[in-house]
Amino acid sequence: KTLKLFILLIFTITGTQVSAQDQTSTFSFELNAGPSFALQELGGTDLQTGLGFEALLHYRFMPHLGAYAGWGWNKFASDETFLGSDVDFEETGYVFGLQFRHPISQSSLSWYVRAGGLYNHIEVENGDGDIIEDTGHGLGFHAGAGLGIEVADTWSVTPSVMFHSLSRDLDGDGGSTSLDLSYLSGRVGFVKSF
Repeated sequence: KTLKLFILLIFTITGTQVSAQDQTSTFSFELNAGPSFALQELGGTDLQTGLGFEALLHYRFMPHLGAYAGWGWNKFASDETFLGSDVDFEETGYVFGLQFRHPISQSSLSWYVRAGGLYNHIEVENGDGDIIEDTGHGLGFHAGAGLGIEVADTWSVTPSVMFHSLSRDLDGDGGSTSLDLSYLSGRVGFVKSF
């Protein structure tokens, strides 16, 4: 039994060793999009499944470590809110952070983890798409993980799962309402390296 565990351990270790892949690309640009799932009510309002996207610029400053920054947008619809019916909540603003990306063996796959901050605001829009309230920008955070799938020399696809958290106060005529927006997003990204 010990021999079987030892052999399994050897295969596991050798199966996860990295190959010496070409690391000549310093910059990359990513567009990603996908659904967002609220983890709690927003100011007492149930949110429907949302949709979002991001545009990111990556700068790799070490073989597996880099920084990224960009802009993101997420929209959540709701039927009934503290501000009336047929109201949408849009979270928009800037994302930034660090990414650790590591190749998987000799394959065209890699795994990555990201963590960083948000500088976002939450806009409230009526059924006509007019902004009726705005929280102003503030800091939040996000973290996640995904896979990199190389599909061509300088192109890859990056499915991922991300967690986002942003707390802002909405000051209106009826006083202040605390909005704590926490959600999971499933994203598929397309990355161009150069």
